[in-house]
Amino acid sequence: MKSGAKITTPAQQSGAARGFHVEFMGLGKTYAARDGAVTALEEVSFGVRRGEFVSIVGPSGCGKSTLLKIILGVVPLSSGEALLEGRSVRGPQVGAGMVFQTAALPPWRRVIDNVLLPIEILGLPRRDYRAKAQKLIEMVGLAGFEMKLPNELSGGMQQRVSICRALIHDPELLLMDEPFGALDALTREIMQAELLRIWAETHKTVLFVTHSIDEAVLLSDRVVVITPRPGRVARDIAIDLPRPRGPESRSLPLFQDHARTLRHLLGVGG
Repeated sequence: MKSGAKITTPAQQSGAARGFHVEFMGLGKTYAARDGAVTALEEVSFGVRRGEFVSIVGPSGCGKSTLLKIILGVVPLSSGEALLEGRSVRGPQVGAGMVFQTAALPPWRRVIDNVLLPIEILGLPRRDYRAKAQKLIEMVGLAGFEMKLPNELSGGMQQRVSICRALIHDPELLLMDEPFGALDALTREIMQAELLRIWAETHKTVLFVTHSIDEAVLLSDRVVVITPRPGRVARDIAIDLPRPRGPESRSLPLFQDHARTLRHLLGVGG
């Protein structure tokens, strides 16, 4: 599917769509290297609608994470444009929240303090966000763990704290860079279900990087396939599976068809 095609998200169907509209227009990124310039991304163009869940897949080193950092405003682009709500990204975006592969929680900060960390960084009154932090902690099933340190939590629990931290300032765009890649298979499945529930409740726009084809199909409205470096858009595929989705969705013939298409595009056997 081309990025201009019409697609309606569950949030839009309910009339509750929020989130930011994201647009990459002819985007390129070149890094300086010791042995010459390296082009990570070249002529990347696609959009993400408000309230839409879009995954990005591609081989290692194709620029997937770089795309997230560019729209977050922490890595400058070299050519083209990255737009949030029609405005060019020219620096860090307060309206975006980021979740990384590892939770990266300061080990000396308790759960509640880790969730509130962005509030302190933004210079906002901590007391005004304490109740919201508590609500987020309860939403991800961590009530009672507010005063625990990171080393007292499992990997999946730490990643839940990381998601709360990304949501505390109510961003309209949630950027997720392999957030479940370091988790065991069972915990990963639990976290996928948790993310789908959070997305359904908050109606955020989600841009999700993953190496897992099945994860991309399960979670997404669309999957954008990036070529090997320099990264370009190879395909933009609508995932027209019914929602809500769960582990049982993997047995649907349409799920398997989408997964087979992605494996073929990525040169993966099976």
